[in-house]
Amino acid sequence: MSDVKVSAKRLDDVRNGLLPETGSSVYRFTQDDIDALPAGQNTPLNQVLLQAPGVAADSYGQLHVRGDHANLQYRINGIIIPEPISGFGQSLDTRIIDQVSLLTGALPAQYGYRTAGIIDIRTKSGDTGNGGSIDVFGGSHQTIKTSADVYGSKGPFSYYLSGSLGMNNLGIENPTASANAIHDHTRQGDAFGYLSYIINPLTRVSLLFGTTSNQFEIPNTPGLLTSFTLNGNNTFDSSQLNETQSELNNFAAISLQGTNGGAFDYQVAFFTRYTRTQFNPDPIGDLMFNGVAAQDFHSNSANGAQVDTTWRLNDKHTVRAGLFFQQEHAVFNNSVNVFAVDDNGNQLSDQPFNIQDNSSKTGYLYSLYAQDEWKLTDRLTLNYGLRYDRMDEYTSASQLSPRIGMVYTLTPTTTVHAGYARYFTPPAFELVSGSTISKFNGTTNQSPSSQNDPVQPERSHYFDIGVTQKVGSALTLGLDAYYKKSTNLLDEGQFGSALIFTPFNYQYGKTYGVEFTANFRHDNVSAYLNLAYSRAQGKQISSAQFNFDPDELAFINSHWVFLDHDQRVTASFGGTYDFGRTTFTFDGLVGSGLRSGFANTDRLPVYTQVNLGVIQHFNQPLIGKFDARLLVVNAFNRVYELRDGSGIGVGAPQYAPHFAVYAGATKYF
Repeated sequence: MSDVKVSAKRLDDVRNGLLPETGSSVYRFTQDDIDALPAGQNTPLNQVLLQAPGVAADSYGQLHVRGDHANLQYRINGIIIPEPISGFGQSLDTRIIDQVSLLTGALPAQYGYRTAGIIDIRTKSGDTGNGGSIDVFGGSHQTIKTSADVYGSKGPFSYYLSGSLGMNNLGIENPTASANAIHDHTRQGDAFGYLSYIINPLTRVSLLFGTTSNQFEIPNTPGLLTSFTLNGNNTFDSSQLNETQSELNNFAAISLQGTNGGAFDYQVAFFTRYTRTQFNPDPIGDLMFNGVAAQDFHSNSANGAQVDTTWRLNDKHTVRAGLFFQQEHAVFNNSVNVFAVDDNGNQLSDQPFNIQDNSSKTGYLYSLYAQDEWKLTDRLTLNYGLRYDRMDEYTSASQLSPRIGMVYTLTPTTTVHAGYARYFTPPAFELVSGSTISKFNGTTNQSPSSQNDPVQPERSHYFDIGVTQKVGSALTLGLDAYYKKSTNLLDEGQFGSALIFTPFNYQYGKTYGVEFTANFRHDNVSAYLNLAYSRAQGKQISSAQFNFDPDELAFINSHWVFLDHDQRVTASFGGTYDFGRTTFTFDGLVGSGLRSGFANTDRLPVYTQVNLGVIQHFNQPLIGKFDARLLVVNAFNRVYELRDGSGIGVGAPQYAPHFAVYAGATKYF
């Protein structure tokens, strides 16, 4: 191995050592694990993460980890990438991943702000040699996607570049139970790059960047009846509505990483991110069905710095400390066409008029942390620390948060972990709008009430304990329990006509659950099973009250209610069997159903989805290495409803995909 590759490997190990996991629950996917999924690297990142314990699926590609609405933090090669405005598309392509870890539970002091789950991505790089691949994937719903990546190195410089373009006719979940959605075309593209230069054996500078551009048609439900009259006309075919949404996410980060070769390691990073979402209404149909046609433009730019350091005092103590700073600027431009109404909500005129509702805001986040990883014995490690967070956004708040976690090797095959964390979670700044409620009084966009207390940061106590047991060399079992008690519990809902989420608080919240995992790997067979039981509840809406119906608001203020994303039981499973150059693979999901009905007092039915795949590996003299893949989605055609359009902050109904067939080929070079 060359000196450059040795230095790159050393610096990779240094970077990984900056990110402790003591006391938290960790679930990893390697590149080989992803390749073995039925769709392989064409599996969207959210679908990969659904194969981890305690992760529940929702509409629009959303994930709920351990009963949280979102609250996920993405790190790429140790650098925090600020979250984009919530949309329908994925911001990161699975193809770039060498390994991804999902950290949950009581996290060390290094992790803050978004703490339901840390999605820690280590990207592919060019440090291991030169090569690349070209992939073509397509099938049902007129799906076609082409992807390519290339990687390599020359002396101290290495690179990895990836990109994809695709389109299909099932961009968003179908609002009806039919096999094919109406008006649901999507075009999606992304690109990613990771460049690295080794200045000397102990220092490296890196640049990573990415962009994602997605366009969506909003699917239609036929047979709906209009509620308003426009210019004397009160008929409109709802299957002909033409709502669309476009999304753009750009990010970049430059980092300097190094070590003194002994006790001290560091990484200093500067990052930037720009994200925007624009919803375009049907200017006629939306007025006739909803009484409102709103073109909503949201954008957010974020810039900041992150510093992480490690100092190995001695064989017993490793001290880590760091800081984080972020400035965000959000812009909201909403052009809203409405009708005038009387005090009872009756339409006064069939002539709409326009209201401009524009605002902007700049906000800041600051944090400091310090922690000590103390190896008390060869079998017991304790990680304790403090974290300070402050936000100056729509409100100003701060918190000093203690963290403690331990890992104890009870026997060579049994490991116990436990931890406590105090969390401080600001609302998603890019989603908190400065909308002026009074502008819409006396119109069809009038709010049920005028109360609009500002959205507050969530403050919580989190407890976690778990055990991992190896049974022989092939089977690993795990059991984990957690409890979270919250003040100003954060949730999000879709309240307006635009498909953009709005944060709000429950004054009180509690979440608890148990997870079981089993992983088996022996020779040419592998399998996994995850089972999770979870309860997530809140009481008393304490912000953004104008979004809620008065009857529902009164009920929530006097009752503990389940959160709309609460799913009592969630399971994921899968496996592979290698037979020569052929791999047979499957994965699946089972859920007890998300909440529905008035104040989330009901739930949707139990659902199951199983996907099957077969992969053939070729190595031909003239063509070289390539793979061919056949995939069946929802193999048993179990049609199920993710959402029925009811529940707190829930928009239109959404159904999971029907039986579908896809095929792909990947050429390696």
